[in-house]
Amino acid sequence: MVKVFRRGGIFRTNETLYYKIILLLMPARVLKVHPADNVIVALRNLAAGEKIEFENTLYELPYAVGAKHKFVTEDRQPGDPITMYGVLVGKATQPIRRGEPITTFNLKHDADTYGLDKKQPYSWQPPNTLAWEGRTFMGYHRADGSVGTRNYWLVVPLVFCENRNVLILKDAFERELGYAQPETYRVQVHELLSLYKAGEMDIAKKMQPFVDESQNQTLNSARHQANRPFKNVDGIKFLTHEMGCGGTRQDSGYLCSLLAGFINNPNVAGATVLSLGCQHLQTDMISAEIKRQNPKFDKPLLLFEQQAGTEYALMSEAVKQTFLGLVDINKLERQPAPLSALTVGLKCGGSDGFSGISANPALGQLSDILVTLGGKTVLAEFPELNGVEQELINRTDDTDKAQKFITLMGDYSAQAEAVGSGFDMNPSPGNIKDGLITDAIKSAGAAKKGGTAPVADVLDYAEPATTPGLNLLCTPGNDVEATTGMAGSGTNVILFTTGLGTPTGNPVCPVVKVSTNTVLKNRMPDVIDFDSGPIIDGEQSIEQNANAMLEYIIKLASGEVITQAERLGQDDFIPWKRGVSL
Repeated sequence: MVKVFRRGGIFRTNETLYYKIILLLMPARVLKVHPADNVIVALRNLAAGEKIEFENTLYELPYAVGAKHKFVTEDRQPGDPITMYGVLVGKATQPIRRGEPITTFNLKHDADTYGLDKKQPYSWQPPNTLAWEGRTFMGYHRADGSVGTRNYWLVVPLVFCENRNVLILKDAFERELGYAQPETYRVQVHELLSLYKAGEMDIAKKMQPFVDESQNQTLNSARHQANRPFKNVDGIKFLTHEMGCGGTRQDSGYLCSLLAGFINNPNVAGATVLSLGCQHLQTDMISAEIKRQNPKFDKPLLLFEQQAGTEYALMSEAVKQTFLGLVDINKLERQPAPLSALTVGLKCGGSDGFSGISANPALGQLSDILVTLGGKTVLAEFPELNGVEQELINRTDDTDKAQKFITLMGDYSAQAEAVGSGFDMNPSPGNIKDGLITDAIKSAGAAKKGGTAPVADVLDYAEPATTPGLNLLCTPGNDVEATTGMAGSGTNVILFTTGLGTPTGNPVCPVVKVSTNTVLKNRMPDVIDFDSGPIIDGEQSIEQNANAMLEYIIKLASGEVITQAERLGQDDFIPWKRGVSL
């Protein structure tokens, strides 16, 4: 066990044969993530000519280094490796002077090769979970033994032809049953229209200032529950998509598995399924897939086919039967459940140079705690595991599962390269601007969400997570395609770290937005749920931040609080069609 003392707390991390994070934060301005690294991270903006003393070595910076960016500890020549997080993250493309920052102009992506022939023994020291033993959350117990953190009714179309009908049902049910979003912006448009009709020449000056109530979480939580006849139904969720027919049969098959996974998700109590009738994805296919995934399936499932009659007959019967289904699931009540009943997704998006230093390691610590307690965690985004594959292979005891991971990664990478979009093209302009210069840097930081526990299982997209422990799930890095896949695999909470800010949510699974820095939390309080910025500021250790986050999750899972994405009605759903998506 390594203990590094710093103002505000002690950082504790597990030592492994392949990876250990040692946060040497002695000067508050910089840090070095791993002793083998030849780059140092700037925690604050550093000016050109500034002198930085670190580990008894003095660095004079020839150029300014922005916060979240890195400068090299030694001269580099073209072809020389750059190492961060203890792994290869790129190679110099031109000379880089000692103290000079790495950029897209002097560094290109590179990563170590991987394979079963390089597999090394792995040992793991679980964290101390004594403080969490016996802790529970209040959840909805399902007949198959799973536990939901929410109690939703789901309405899904088997084909895009039914999207219009789904949206009609959405408007009818949400407005009448108190689940519709507040009409804040409609009121604003109405006021502007009134001024326009009154002949006002300068509408902007006559307009009353808009009042922002979004930061008042208590007030909005109360409004979230007000005027609802079904007090034990957290919502009715309506999905739309552009699939089900006209594409490949393979695409329809993947959609079938995904929708079955959503219906099987422990946060879903029942479902209404709309079918046109002639599409690739048939009602008997979805019924069979639901049972294949979960032989103990015992939820109300309502199937309707439009080509059997008129639109009015279809919709009227769907309204009636869905309403009766809501009456039925409203009888369910929250009951205590162990923390081992949690299946937590681990995701990052809008990442920055602090993601792999604060929020992602905090998620990793939390993941290790839940795994030790017998729970399940799901680490996705295979394009963002580029460069750390060998570590994950080492952590996978089962050789067949390790080979499955290698095959999924290899096939995905080859498919991307075949169309000229390799994993090296993954970092977005926002990522690069905020310090993630290569995909290997981004990936090495992203992988920290998975902690240090052994890999229990490897899953293809929307494959159910049934094995306690850390699960690797093949998804794109694309925020919504990834969170959609996680929910399809059965997560009942998703933790989503972000350094730049993103409103992403999910229809059936609460998505907790975790900021990597407090500046973001203060700038976008209506999007961020939890702040890991105190780690960067030296006010909390990774362990302390993870413990506080787990306390928040227990409240969230118990329905005591809702996420900002839930408050905003951010129900994002995009199935991955298995094409190239980074």
